[in-house]
Amino acid sequence: MKYRKVDIMPDMQETLSIMGEQIKMARLRRKISVNLAAERAGVSRATIWRVEKGDAGVAIGIYANVLHALNGLDTDLLLIAKDDELGRKLQDIEMATKKINRR
Repeated sequence: MKYRKVDIMPDMQETLSIMGEQIKMARLRRKISVNLAAERAGVSRATIWRVEKGDAGVAIGIYANVLHALNGLDTDLLLIAKDDELGRKLQDIEMATKKINRR
């Protein structure tokens, strides 16, 4: 199978590599083999290895399936962008500006 090359920023590749390593360590700590993880996630062993390397060409849904295959780690996906400090500050500034303009 030919994989599509995905261009991403170097910092993002570093983030994906770290995430892949964390997924691999979680699998190993749980003593789940690559074969079992692949079977549970509905993907090939090669795809598990790509996830564990932080391959940007792997769909986010596959990352989610692999996390689920590791006994429910997919719930951690709900933490993404949960505490958006910058977004909240911008929202507060906008609300304050609207109040001032109404006066």
